[in-house]
Amino acid sequence: MAEVRHPVNDLIDSERSVSTPCRVGFFPSRVDAAHMAFPIRVTDVMSSPVRTIRPDATAAEAATTCHEEGIGSLVVVENGELAGLVTNEDFVRFLGEATTPKDRPLHEFMTTEVVTITADAPIGDAVERMFENDIARLVVEDGDELVGLVSTDDVVRYVPQIFQRHEFDYSPPAQFRYRVRRDTAYESPEWEVESVGLSDERVSVGDRVEFTKTITEADVRAFATASGDTNRLHLDESYARDTRFGRRIVHGTLVSGLISAALARLPGVTIYVSADLSFLSPVDIGDRVTAVCEVIEEYGRNKFQLTTDVIGADGDRVLEGQAAVLVDEPPETATVEFESIPSRSDS
Repeated sequence: MAEVRHPVNDLIDSERSVSTPCRVGFFPSRVDAAHMAFPIRVTDVMSSPVRTIRPDATAAEAATTCHEEGIGSLVVVENGELAGLVTNEDFVRFLGEATTPKDRPLHEFMTTEVVTITADAPIGDAVERMFENDIARLVVEDGDELVGLVSTDDVVRYVPQIFQRHEFDYSPPAQFRYRVRRDTAYESPEWEVESVGLSDERVSVGDRVEFTKTITEADVRAFATASGDTNRLHLDESYARDTRFGRRIVHGTLVSGLISAALARLPGVTIYVSADLSFLSPVDIGDRVTAVCEVIEEYGRNKFQLTTDVIGADGDRVLEGQAAVLVDEPPETATVEFESIPSRSDS
């Protein structure tokens, strides 16, 4: 599919241009490629096919091609070899410098220092390469064949977790308070519910609640039936073995459901307003995972912002996000009881 970004968009919105070089401050100060454990590769997000042009073609010919095909860049090829890249930014710069730009050949103003990457490279490698070279677009190769372009827009559109909260470091507090609420219909001995800072009065910044459970085969089967998501990736071992994961995995929305379980243990009636989630790594059936929700900001009128993460058994995040919630007063029939429990380090 051809890249759908129109050249005019880049001229109007220069701050979001994906041309070379990348705008200052686009990349985080530290790009953690290993953070992206989910097996997404360049071929999954790149714009393809590539539109090529000769270096002796004129600026007018190139601009016409970009306009007619609704693309923002052309790969310049000479005698079957990659020679350069011409982008909207190159056009704008050249228009400001040349007195008769329309008939000038591309080799006079194209970008010649083109950086490439292979189609099967992890998307984290592409981000690292953009960061190291201070560029926002890579030419994608599969052997000797030009197969696509990958840009910062592609990365942000498809895998926003690359640019998320890398500073996260999960360390359980020294002391939790376990809470039993009458506004949860029931509890299970297999679940662990722990909290820090909560009172029976109201939600406050700094409050944190954790919900831990093992996601079992029965959970996956029940979720498939309840949701209608009978994707064979989650249910058929032989089918899943031939996917990029090589095995069955838990539904992503089932994993994120543990966040709702944690929020249900906040004081009051918690109502989701919005949520932003990034799935970082697959969860295997039988894994014991922990949803960690922490209140980070109060907007007033009982509206709060929280970080919402799910931690795998190894302590690494498998899901991260943020949410805005409303917290209403509970009905008078709801009561809360607290019981101190030993810290995990003591158990």
